[in-house]
Amino acid sequence: MAHGPLDGVKVLDLSEDIAGSFCTRLLADYGADVLKLEPPVGAALRRMPPFFRDDPHPEKSLFFLAMNLNKKSATINLKTAAGRELFRDLIPHVDVVVESYRPGYLADLGLGYADLEAINPGLVMTSITPFGQTGPYSQYAGEEIVNYAMGLIMSISGLQDREPLKHGGFQAQYEGGLNGAAATAMALFMQGNTGEGQHIDVSITECVASTMMATQTMYPFIGATQPRRRASGSNFGHPMACEDGWIIVQTGGGATWETIANFFRDPRLHEERFTDTAERNRNGEELDRIVLESISERGKWELFTEAATSRMLFGLVQTPSELAECPQLESRDFYREVDHPVIGKIRVPAALFNLSLTPYQYNMPAPTLGQHNREIYVDGLGLTPRDLTVLRQTDAI
Repeated sequence: MAHGPLDGVKVLDLSEDIAGSFCTRLLADYGADVLKLEPPVGAALRRMPPFFRDDPHPEKSLFFLAMNLNKKSATINLKTAAGRELFRDLIPHVDVVVESYRPGYLADLGLGYADLEAINPGLVMTSITPFGQTGPYSQYAGEEIVNYAMGLIMSISGLQDREPLKHGGFQAQYEGGLNGAAATAMALFMQGNTGEGQHIDVSITECVASTMMATQTMYPFIGATQPRRRASGSNFGHPMACEDGWIIVQTGGGATWETIANFFRDPRLHEERFTDTAERNRNGEELDRIVLESISERGKWELFTEAATSRMLFGLVQTPSELAECPQLESRDFYREVDHPVIGKIRVPAALFNLSLTPYQYNMPAPTLGQHNREIYVDGLGLTPRDLTVLRQTDAI
């Protein structure tokens, strides 16, 4: 197994959502020894679709597979006294605990940060929740669309004459996980210097809101808010349909307006109503119509190549199949083949960033439920096989 910058760091992952699981996967990707502690029925993420070949099996969730690479799995039931005692026995042997329970839940079980710090003063606990550990909303439940909406980004997304828009996917969750991993790494740096641990409080909503820094500042600074885009006449503000898909073009970069006008091959774009910026804004709807006509019979990849030659700010909307075969991602080893014991071989997005001395390493697929129980409890804590059987029979693991 290759070395990583977090070699030697031991992490207990109690999270059952995308944010916490993504946080610990990033730690695992760069060397940390991460143990996912799941309820005996399995983490909630195991029941999240889509499933491999539409089979709702606890080992076939796409999200569990992708969010838990490079981890081990053991089961534990914190609702039982034996399970809580087992968890306490693990604490002296680890550096980090990551959890995403309702604020106060672990403390009610006698497993809050203050309780665990008394056992291991150097412990770092990272709590990732919808609204954070404090404040009037801290006890509120939340999920992707709630955090996305409350974090402001939905307010500026979509068209002016329509309702606010939620972009696809789980961006709020990923932002929470990414910020959680970064904060944990900072706390580990301090832990290495002083031996002190600390409790990290990550609010997913605040993570989303932090990406709206310019928009948030605009209101107190000049009393203005950023509007959503106009439906038309917005000077290339939206993806535009061409013969076989969609493209997006922006002014600026290394291209002059003359270059852009030549790219669209319509002599009308050289008229003063378009060459002058102010006039171009006033004639935005007509500009949109001309541009859409000019690309209606041109392919997006032909346009992409020509735009690159012209040094234009240009993008195209890649389909899932195109992204899976993207030469840029391929050249950077973004995808890795995972050989899962139940699913088999499958490619997944893996390397988010690379360090020159300690690059991303794929070491093992997402674990099966309780796969490492014997290794953790018998080999690690010194329990006997009979002890393990009793714990299983009493629903403690």
